[in-house]
Amino acid sequence: MLHRIVIVDDHPSTRDGLITRVDVEPDLAVCGEAADQDEALEVIDRTHPDLAVVDISLKSGSGIDLIKILKTKTPELKTLVWSMFDESLYAERALRAGAKGYINKQQVTDKIIEAIRTVISGELYISRELSAKMLQRAVMGKDAVAQSPVENLSDRELETFRLIGQGLTTKDIAKTMNLSPKTVETYRARIKEKVDLRDMASLTREATQWVLENG
Repeated sequence: MLHRIVIVDDHPSTRDGLITRVDVEPDLAVCGEAADQDEALEVIDRTHPDLAVVDISLKSGSGIDLIKILKTKTPELKTLVWSMFDESLYAERALRAGAKGYINKQQVTDKIIEAIRTVISGELYISRELSAKMLQRAVMGKDAVAQSPVENLSDRELETFRLIGQGLTTKDIAKTMNLSPKTVETYRARIKEKVDLRDMASLTREATQWVLENG
């Protein structure tokens, strides 16, 4: 049986590399690709794939938001997150949003094929480390496991924090996230409070350092 896949990633060279790798498999075929949220929704609606491989960082919108939309719009579609971000940063958020797996782009190429087949088969694909962490939280309670203040941010707040760290202005962030500048300013204020920072300059420094450390 041939399984059809859509790849959603904002880097053309990354998409091309994954397409080349997937298309040599006799049971897998890429039926579409997209760089942002709107393109992805259009391609998925037109091609009806079995799986969407989604990056966290997109040209506009975010992978987490896209997964949430797909879960409501096409609940039968399985999604796998393939990202440069460390699993500990986004994997649990992706799973809560509706993804069925998470794999880091630094993994060897064969692992992405293994992850794709695992998710298509209906199983969850995560690392042993994340599985152990999630079990620990389930047994001991979320508050018993040490977390950084950044982990307490909502999905939209974390996306805003990441974009601040990449040097984007409020206007640029609003355009990327399809939000109003006023909403972005609200997120900035909430982040400052949750991460316990004195002012917006401290927020920018903290976000910049976080991006440098976490990719």
